Amino acid sequence: MGMAHPSWTCSALNHVANTGLPQGPTNYPCCVGHEVVGIAVRVGTQVKGDIKVGDRVGVGAQSGSCENKDGDCESCASGLEQHCSKMVGTYNGTYANGGKSYGGYSTYNRSPSHFVIKIPDAISSADAAPMLCGGITTYSPLKRNGCGPGKTVGIVGVGGLGHFAILFAKALGADRVVAISRKSDKKEDALKLGADDFIATGEDEDWATRHASSLDLIISTASSSKMPIVQYCGLLRVHGTFIQLGAPEDGALEIPAFVLIIKGLKLGGSLIGSPDEIREMLELAAAKGVKPWIQERPMKDANQAIVDMDKGDARYRYVLTNEQ
Repeated sequence: MGMAHPSWTCSALNHVANTGLPQGPTNYPCCVGHEVVGIAVRVGTQVKGDIKVGDRVGVGAQSGSCENKDGDCESCASGLEQHCSKMVGTYNGTYANGGKSYGGYSTYNRSPSHFVIKIPDAISSADAAPMLCGGITTYSPLKRNGCGPGKTVGIVGVGGLGHFAILFAKALGADRVVAISRKSDKKEDALKLGADDFIATGEDEDWATRHASSLDLIISTASSSKMPIVQYCGLLRVHGTFIQLGAPEDGALEIPAFVLIIKGLKLGGSLIGSPDEIREMLELAAAKGVKPWIQERPMKDANQAIVDMDKGDARYRYVLTNEQ
């Protein structure tokens, strides 16, 4: 087991409040918070991954799985631990031994070493924290669906996840990245983040026609069941791919089958990423100088930060910092 002093942890209550995911009842006592970064102060005798006392480490949204210990878990055996049926969240979860997982709004955090990630020297703790969930949630589907040279990628939604998607699409070498939002109020931000073009669907009546069949891959971070998904799919080229990350509160996304059939489109989803993918992402971020847009706030202001995030004030992730 690894233990870290979480000097930095990213406020992520918007995941709980707005995704519509089946969270289940809270198992009190509960300490929330994921995307945790700190210094390892105690390392168990069976720790894996060359983690030593004094290392700067982090934990994302997941802190446990079965790790294929019984030899019957295809997900863990394939390096897809985030899809393990016995996945343990970084807070409000229960480990196989009956112990509870407590999150990063704390003085210390204890997590199994398989899910503890060493932070590269080139990335600050405050920048690394939101990458451990928000970053990997976009990096994983981009990488798995072929984002890179020769590809044109659309990003639906310019927010906490969407801004990461723009950053990592560019870092992975996409030829063009197109940001898509209802309004143009975030156009300047999107272009500064690296987007090559911007589509404001609520302000350009001809957007669907003007940009038809221009994208190879769309990553959607929007969480509204009212999104114009049929028109979004019209932006894809033949054999294009649409990946949904946001979870509508009512759980519904309706799309006529022929929208997929006519062009041979692929429709899918994605859930965070594996520990190895997180390590890979951090290496790329260090090499390419990926820097998220964050606002640091003291941990004592966590309640107000959550209120401000719910109002949409974050540009684009709040990072809560413990006093040293």
